[in-house]
Amino acid sequence: MSHDDSALPVVAHDAAAHRFTLAVDGHQAVLDYLRRDGAMIITHTGVPNAIGGRGIAALLTRAALAHARAGGLKVVPECSYAAAFMQRHGEYADLLG
Repeated sequence: MSHDDSALPVVAHDAAAHRFTLAVDGHQAVLDYLRRDGAMIITHTGVPNAIGGRGIAALLTRAALAHARAGGLKVVPECSYAAAFMQRHGEYADLLG
């Protein structure tokens, strides 16, 4: 079964708030992070139950990790979701701080 990502909105990055967001069906999912010593510390991933189960947390996490890689940042996943995601997806192992 193919998954059509084009139906999902784009992840937005609010650098001033240290947050990635994704709005779906009027609900907003978030990934919060801190910047410290050349690292991105992912502190929280939140997806409202109304839009859960659609892979939205994964989209937010991939966007954050892509941002970290582009900026040469290491990633410290303090959020349990982000930590588990990075363990499951070995292509991000080089980012672990």
